Amino acid sequence: MKKISFCVVILLTILVFKAEAQGQKPVNDVVAGITVNYDESKAGTYTLPDPLVMANGRKVKNAREWFRKRRPEILSLFEEHQYGKVPLPPADLSFNVYDKGTPALNGAAIRKQVTVYFTKDTSAHKMDILIYIPATATKPVPVFFNVGFMPNATITDDPGIKAGLMRDPKGNLVPVQRKGGFGRMDVNQFLSQGIGFATVNYSEIEPDFGEGIKYGIRGYYLKKGQDYPAPNEWGAISAWSWGLSRAMDYLETDPQIDAAKVALFGVSRLGKTVLWTGARDQRFGMVIASCSGEGGAALSRRNYGENIDHMTHPTRYFYQFAANWRNYKDNPSLSPVDAHMLVALMAPRPLLLQTGTTDNWSDPKGEFLSAVAASPVYELLGKKALGTEVWPEAGVPVLNDLGYFMHEGGHGSMPGDFAIFIRFMKKHFFGE
Repeated sequence: MKKISFCVVILLTILVFKAEAQGQKPVNDVVAGITVNYDESKAGTYTLPDPLVMANGRKVKNAREWFRKRRPEILSLFEEHQYGKVPLPPADLSFNVYDKGTPALNGAAIRKQVTVYFTKDTSAHKMDILIYIPATATKPVPVFFNVGFMPNATITDDPGIKAGLMRDPKGNLVPVQRKGGFGRMDVNQFLSQGIGFATVNYSEIEPDFGEGIKYGIRGYYLKKGQDYPAPNEWGAISAWSWGLSRAMDYLETDPQIDAAKVALFGVSRLGKTVLWTGARDQRFGMVIASCSGEGGAALSRRNYGENIDHMTHPTRYFYQFAANWRNYKDNPSLSPVDAHMLVALMAPRPLLLQTGTTDNWSDPKGEFLSAVAASPVYELLGKKALGTEVWPEAGVPVLNDLGYFMHEGGHGSMPGDFAIFIRFMKKHFFGE
């Protein structure tokens, strides 16, 4: 009876997530009692902070000033006001490569599986990385690194993937069921192009609900007498980001992986996560962020779709951010940062923002305008930015160093989008 009950809970959780992610207008255009604006004429006017003007008012003149002065200023502002500060890499970090290389996927791949232990106690605070290397590879390969919503064993039809345990919405550890569907990936499309594939399940780093801190890595780092992080300390997005950096710690040690050519990919809240990870950790050579919306690539000062008040409301996703971010719920223009500055922190590395035409909740135009405002930073560093201030039509990708692509449809990534992602990787990693 318990097993049936849990399966029903997981199914309902997935259906709720998918319904929320469709990007359609909520009933009565109200979420958590807060009005949602979908009228372009009411998006308002705003002035964005100049990413190339330092705190002392001086203009950044060259790459040296960007990397030594302005970039650290912006990163510190995001830590203090939006995502929260994270701990240093743990002293007791360790890896167990328990699957050292097994032929898989009908001979197309060599499968590896690694457990990353965050603490000296290997019974808790750990995550598994699933890796596929093209079987024909003769040298280190670039990797498409997916951070996923579902356990690794559900990603693809490979009975050799360890199933393990996962936490249910009440925090209980339960066996993973090998059922595909939501979150499935066509791994072969990467392997056939000479690209490796890796994935982790974000909830192994910290569960994605308000009480998840009790079971996740943030809880482990709470100071004595502290029951929740300080207002400028990490939310769950920073926790997931910290965990992705620990995955990169392993990838750098794997001789079959070109660690300088890892493309980090995530959807929705995980789109926010990969953007923040690319900003924090410059070892990631590329980021592909799908429908990251508010709190990600969409401009907060633009009143369209989800806003800071929706995101940080006590009934919604307050736990994903530093508590300080709620200070700007009534007036985002008071925040010292906005999404274009987050986008700018990826420069000069390739970044692709992928959105959908009907994903109004995530404001696809707001993501494009954010990239436009970040373009001067890419240009300062000698890279090719968007090259246009005209919002591209659906199906017309801009694949410059700073890229943008909007499919016809809603929230998330569609199967056809992955061909665009591969084109982006091959252009910037292979020079094709």
